Amino acid sequence: MIKKVLFSFVLGIVLSLGGTAMADEVLTAKQRSIAAAASYAARGDQIGLKQSLIEGLDAGVTVNEFKEILVQVYAYCGFPRSLNALNTLMQVVEERGYQDEEGRLPGALPSGSSLVYGTANQTRLVGGPVQGKLYEFAPAIDTFLKAHLFGDIFARDNVDWQTRELATIAMLASLSQVDSQLNSHINIGKHNGLTDEQVDAILKVASETGAKDVLFGFGNENTGFAQYFSGKSYLQPLTQGDINAANVTFEPGVRNNWHVHHKTGQTLLVVSGRGYYQEWGKPAQELKPGDTVSIPEGVKHWHGAAKDSWFTHIALSVPVEGASTEWLEPVSETEYRQLK
Repeated sequence: MIKKVLFSFVLGIVLSLGGTAMADEVLTAKQRSIAAAASYAARGDQIGLKQSLIEGLDAGVTVNEFKEILVQVYAYCGFPRSLNALNTLMQVVEERGYQDEEGRLPGALPSGSSLVYGTANQTRLVGGPVQGKLYEFAPAIDTFLKAHLFGDIFARDNVDWQTRELATIAMLASLSQVDSQLNSHINIGKHNGLTDEQVDAILKVASETGAKDVLFGFGNENTGFAQYFSGKSYLQPLTQGDINAANVTFEPGVRNNWHVHHKTGQTLLVVSGRGYYQEWGKPAQELKPGDTVSIPEGVKHWHGAAKDSWFTHIALSVPVEGASTEWLEPVSETEYRQLK
């Protein structure tokens, strides 16, 4: 009954706030702005995209480089996202009086069949031939990937492959349920010169572009319970009375201490990002939007964000006289770092 009430409540109120990309010293200003633009374009957030385009143009990204990245968006996120993003770029260029450097256009594509040189591109990009049962099952997609994505798109030489992979990682990190493809492109990005630190920074930028895409807003910094959290969290109370509900947002890597709820349980409804829930003596459970957790009264547990993702859940409980929360030791850093 409690979940039903809250789900009805959630469906009745939705507030989307635009995320912002934060600086990371392991990426250049140009790289940060390209990662942010790719992420905002993948999310369809034109407000955030506009700001990242302005920052990128100011940092020296050329108009044609941004065109290439935003055209590439369609290969991973669809034509609507790409067309909307290109329209935003066109508006930015117009508003800035066409004063930004155009940059060079791509050279002529290689002669011969795009399937042939696209296959060669894919092999060099990945580090070896790409095969699999999926491509045997649906050979058309293999042809399209080789001839069009790695031929027609990746053969355009005014943006290097490392930058294209940087943008692709940011796009895929901004989508849900594409972990396999994201992990593949992380490996491809490393094969083409991205470092582990740069990949972490790209994932951080992508996470921050969606940081405030949370239901009911961000709320205020959760200073009242800061001593029980490993870093910053934010609290937005939703209801009080027969049901207590609050929107709780964790910065990447932040989790609360082990704790126990006495005389009442708690229900968590995952809103956005990726995080974990763990009960004492049991493996940690990965959490994604749409997941729910029912925490029984008296069970020692913790919950919080993955190291590379903001995380928001709604915490729901029924007020009971004499109920309390017993806060215990922090989660071991060693154990936390071993989580997926």
